[in-house]
Amino acid sequence: MTQPQPCDLIIHSASQMLTLRGGPQRGSSLGDLHIIEDGGIAIKDGMIAGVGTSIEIESSFDADEVLDARGRVLLPGFVDPHTHLIWAGDRAGEFELRIKGASYMEIMAAGGGIASTVKATRSADLDELVELGRARAQTMFAHGTTTAEAKSGYGLDISTELRMLEAIKNIDDHGPIELTPTFMGAHALPPEFAGTPESGYETYTKFITEETLPRLVEWWGANHADMPLPFVDVFCEEGAFSLEQSRKILFQAKELGFPLKIHADEFVGIGGTGLAVELGAISADHLVHTPEEDILALGKSGTVAVALPCTPFGLSEHAYTPADKFLAADGILAIATDLNPGTAWCESMQFAIALACRYMQLTPAQAIAAGTINAAAAIGRENRIGSLEVGKQADVLILETADCGHLGYRFGTNLVASVVKKGVVYSRDTNLRGDVHV
Repeated sequence: MTQPQPCDLIIHSASQMLTLRGGPQRGSSLGDLHIIEDGGIAIKDGMIAGVGTSIEIESSFDADEVLDARGRVLLPGFVDPHTHLIWAGDRAGEFELRIKGASYMEIMAAGGGIASTVKATRSADLDELVELGRARAQTMFAHGTTTAEAKSGYGLDISTELRMLEAIKNIDDHGPIELTPTFMGAHALPPEFAGTPESGYETYTKFITEETLPRLVEWWGANHADMPLPFVDVFCEEGAFSLEQSRKILFQAKELGFPLKIHADEFVGIGGTGLAVELGAISADHLVHTPEEDILALGKSGTVAVALPCTPFGLSEHAYTPADKFLAADGILAIATDLNPGTAWCESMQFAIALACRYMQLTPAQAIAAGTINAAAAIGRENRIGSLEVGKQADVLILETADCGHLGYRFGTNLVASVVKKGVVYSRDTNLRGDVHV
């Protein structure tokens, strides 16, 4: 008789264990949750050692600690692949202006929007940025996000942008949430480059390509040589960086070895998604008004389409990412919160899933896959996180419900009972484990 293998933790008796095995899901395959009923999982050294039915796991493994899921859902931790986690100040006043009819771009053109957050963020030191960002990150984690992307972009000068990236690294180092950094100096036009918008953006584009990006390579190598270079992102939009300016920035970033992302087609489709595909960006994000030819091109590529349903919701817009078109084109569709101070101060991927079901017409299963394995692909970590498979990192959620369909169906309530991050249990359910709380 085979002896059970030793492990650190077994979780058993899950009504449904959503494994999402098999990698990112394209097109019509989106929503294949690969559910194991009465599921169990074995964890050793922070990694998944076994996945199967409860009987299979309990007969094959001998654990130091055993948790009874008591007929609740197990699934991978959420991955939030698009956030602006680090900022100072708030823009509550602008929310009232939008209610009265002002558009996002009108507020931005009048010196509000991103510019007002830039002013507050430039005034904040590293400790303040870390404290503010960590509080948001803890809320994200409590709602089930175990890994997230986090952007700079509210400094728009070299010193503040580097300070924001350092804050992201600090929060990542102290965990438990993991953060993937993105440099987004091309977020808006800094006040010191003001003039005519055309000449200002052109001059700032030159500054980013000739001074900021080379400085970032140097700084990263001196301070974080053990980590891959961060992503580089740009806001390619009418009234922001033009298609050609975006091309210059992303091309130079690629030449320097940075992986790429892009904000595209949020308000007007000017070709940003096509540029992302052309340059091999890992993701193109927003994608509300994407031209048909760019949707088709993305569907034939490895670039992930990241929808941000919290953003049009926050702006009271009626147009959302046309998920059906991206899926019909065989694209890889992910969702994210777009956590930011102006349009979507939302730390909950559960709420993003609920919105995706209502306004993008995704099923709960499709939205779950878009927020786990496909979201992991949008930050290049699909081989390590996003599904429950042997050899992957043990990032697991235990829900309060026995039916995964409650994700999407319910909103405004945190359905996460416990978060397991790298094999460590963080619980808000004292009946399951009361010594550590999220």
